[in-house]
Amino acid sequence: MAAVKSDNQHRAPNAPALGLRFLLLAGLSITLLVIDNRENYLDGIRKAIGASVHPLRVVVDAPISTWRWIVETSTSRNDLQLENSRLKAERLLTQARLQKYAALEAENTRLRALLEATPHGSERIRVSEIMSVSANPFRHVVVVDKGSRDGVFDGQAMVDASGVVGQVIDVGLLSSQGILISDPDHALPVEVNRNGLRTIAVGSGDFARLELPFLPNNADIAEGDLLVTSGLGGAFPAGYPVAVVESVTRDPKEPFASVTATPAAALNQVREVMLIWPGEPEGNADDGDSEAADSGTGGNAGPAAAESTDE
Repeated sequence: MAAVKSDNQHRAPNAPALGLRFLLLAGLSITLLVIDNRENYLDGIRKAIGASVHPLRVVVDAPISTWRWIVETSTSRNDLQLENSRLKAERLLTQARLQKYAALEAENTRLRALLEATPHGSERIRVSEIMSVSANPFRHVVVVDKGSRDGVFDGQAMVDASGVVGQVIDVGLLSSQGILISDPDHALPVEVNRNGLRTIAVGSGDFARLELPFLPNNADIAEGDLLVTSGLGGAFPAGYPVAVVESVTRDPKEPFASVTATPAAALNQVREVMLIWPGEPEGNADDGDSEAADSGTGGNAGPAAAESTDE
């Protein structure tokens, strides 16, 4: 016992103090943060880590996918027949609407040709599945299964069949992170579809509410007004539905009105999103993209674009 105690007392002065090691590690961490913030040197390392974590995300998502597959394959024949009949009826209705939109698009093309205007609305889209959702209640961030290998880029718009969902904030090799429009750190340029009044929609931290904090009391906005993307921010093409005005409160003592809106998309229920490549014709898309654009999910974005073109 005496020998062991003597040996420990002999080694103790040579071991670095715990506080000194903490200071060294903290200094190294701060140095790396500053260097990465200014020069983005660690971007390659982050992408490598994201690529290595991708299989884990697939494994975590596997039970849900397997359960969904089991439920789908065990559906009774009667349910499938009913679903098939409903889908046929919806297909006929959609085709009737598309005929109207096709006529409107042809008319707008002729008018733009007369005005020598540049045509728009030729965005390429691709369907992507949400793999995971951030567990942080104060951050509305999702992970989608498309990355730089698929051509995804920072700031890319994400929409679903009902309206705008969010945009990409971090691109990895096989997957990407996207921020929802309900996140408190997200702001989106919008305009009132009724009169073209432009403003900014800011996330409130609530999936079911957006705020419009920069509208004066005399602004021409009312409950039920549809808010669409204005296209001025550069990330989102113009004309996509964003939200519907829920309440407008005007206080003479305050310079700005208190306006809230309900997002058009069910942000806490969305499972698939559509990534948009603005300004690229659908003819340049690969076969997979064209099929996605022509599918039931991708095709729903067409009416929104046609609606904005008509306006």
